[in-house]
Amino acid sequence: MSYVEMPGARVPIRMWTDPAGVEDVALRQLQNVATLPWIKGLAVMPDVHYGKGATVGSVIAMKDAVCPAAVGVDIGCGMSAVKTSLTANDLPGDLSRLRTKIEQAIPVGRGVHATPVEPGRFHGLATAGWGDFWERFDGVADAVHFRKERAVAQMGTLGGGNHFVEVCLDTDDSVWLMLHSGSRNIGKELAEFHIGVAQKLPHNQGLVDRDLAVFVADTPQMAAYRNDLFWAQDYARHNRTMMMALLKDVVRKEFKKAKPAFEPEISAHHNYVAEERYDGMDLLVTRKGAIRAGSGEYGIIPGSMGTGSYIVKGLGNEKAFNSASHGAGRRMSRNAAKRRFSTKDLEEQTRGVECRKDSGVVDEIPGAYKPIEQVIEQQRDLVEVVAKLKQVVCVKG
Repeated sequence: MSYVEMPGARVPIRMWTDPAGVEDVALRQLQNVATLPWIKGLAVMPDVHYGKGATVGSVIAMKDAVCPAAVGVDIGCGMSAVKTSLTANDLPGDLSRLRTKIEQAIPVGRGVHATPVEPGRFHGLATAGWGDFWERFDGVADAVHFRKERAVAQMGTLGGGNHFVEVCLDTDDSVWLMLHSGSRNIGKELAEFHIGVAQKLPHNQGLVDRDLAVFVADTPQMAAYRNDLFWAQDYARHNRTMMMALLKDVVRKEFKKAKPAFEPEISAHHNYVAEERYDGMDLLVTRKGAIRAGSGEYGIIPGSMGTGSYIVKGLGNEKAFNSASHGAGRRMSRNAAKRRFSTKDLEEQTRGVECRKDSGVVDEIPGAYKPIEQVIEQQRDLVEVVAKLKQVVCVKG
């Protein structure tokens, strides 16, 4: 579909979905965003749903300003995927051992590494800039410095919620490795610190929603936020790189006879800020639950733990600020999903997938998400599908 345009206070709201299917609270959030004095454009992805501060599935382009709540608290959260030389015939009938080995290598939930993982131990892993990255931590907000030890231990860990590690098959029966995670607790604490700073600034006192507080250009607060934001985005990228290295390590050991090879990694943030130029203006583009989909750029759009995912290539649609959805998007809250579905429902909806099927992940049940096929269909002018994947192993925190 092409987009539907709704009127907004300062800019039109371009929606790549039927507005009638969007919850009222999310529509109100979008209308609120459109009132911001600095806004130059707003694009809404098919996976749109209510989020704290700003809507998940929204792309906000502003001039000389950025809204930290519109990035989200998991700064730099995103996806990575790698195609392997393995095929379905290489996989054992019982995948429980493979899942266990992944869970042993990559801590999940609140888990951390007992000793920090050294990137130098992985053959072929690009380690350039690793030392400089940790040196830059000294320049982030003093309020989180006491968290450094934990941040180091959490590097290369999954977390909980909708984060996952998967082994998938494409329609040609090739095996793919895929994972979803972000900047862990340190990103969350940096985000919450800066949101608190922004809310106290005088220029934000008259906003319709205090969660939409912004930093403006040429101020020390903006400079501090941008420094910490870009550091946290790098943390998230390194975290996914480290997890993928650990995952490849497991696969090499478990499939030693097959001598698995790995294609170049596809990786993309979907909660982040980028400096981009549109209509002759240098803008700060915030994607919260959206990926960049510039012409020819690869991206990943996952469904849920039972429905599969898509590898896509961007079409460079500037009406959407070169963006696409970051996933299927929730159609109900976590609490609503727990009320509506049981572990029996979870077992039925994840049949054929080696994964957790207990009450702790019922809120991640496929039925709590929008149909991924519909979400892909609604953005045919934003991306083209390169591969469709179906998970056979799914590790959750």
